Amino acid sequence: MQPSFDVKVGVAGTGPGTKSVIRVEDLSLRYRLPREPYSGIKEFAIRWLQRRVRYVDHWALQNVTLDVGKGEILGIIGRNGAGKSTLLKCIAGVLYPTKGRVFVAGRVAPLLGLGAGFHPELTGRENVYLYGALLGYRRREIEQRFDEIVDFADLWDFIDSPLRTYSGGMSLRLGFAVATARDADILLVDEVLAVGDAQFQAKCIQRMQDYRDRGTSILFVSHDLGAIREICTRVAWLEKGEMQLMGSPGPVVDAYLEDLSQGEGAGNAPASIES
Repeated sequence: MQPSFDVKVGVAGTGPGTKSVIRVEDLSLRYRLPREPYSGIKEFAIRWLQRRVRYVDHWALQNVTLDVGKGEILGIIGRNGAGKSTLLKCIAGVLYPTKGRVFVAGRVAPLLGLGAGFHPELTGRENVYLYGALLGYRRREIEQRFDEIVDFADLWDFIDSPLRTYSGGMSLRLGFAVATARDADILLVDEVLAVGDAQFQAKCIQRMQDYRDRGTSILFVSHDLGAIREICTRVAWLEKGEMQLMGSPGPVVDAYLEDLSQGEGAGNAPASIES
């Protein structure tokens, strides 16, 4: 079933707002992976025509349910491969779930794969307009916010240089600045704290807090548990595609750290902890 977007959700949220702006109901996503490796597309095509391709099902998400209130920051934590980024992509409409539903009320700004639309031979200035257009900005919007974008990224000395001369951190800073230049009702944030140095990371956190203060709801995926504790109102812990725990940041992060200390395995925590 394909997710439903831009649907007003008329149920009470559990966050500080009066309504849920995101509701995910029994969301599951399955990948069908070939059981055997193939040397190339030709061999795969031949076996597929002969009906000799065997698949194994991999469930990236299984029966995930959550909601996010207006002005809430919901942190999402878990090991690599837990399904965190997959969940954000389903909410953004990048991926369609195998079953379940997604309701979203408002304009979504997905910070997924920052700078994915950049062109290395164009200058930073040109890439601001290119990436902004890919994100749905009008040219006038970019022109009005251009100085603010470059100020935030701290790239005035390089803005007219080709992007191929930028370091990886500089490109990501520019991508974050463009992606967050426009107000949105919902931010989907995937590991932005890997962007830049400690000073720029602090600017990223402050910008997210500013969005929250204006009533924007944020889903925040990060391995930085200190930041999760600091800025999130609630935290959801995913493990192997399943919801392990949801509740106040302190108890959920503590349970997750205890599980990590016990090694692989995991996932025997209760489904909800609230302070």
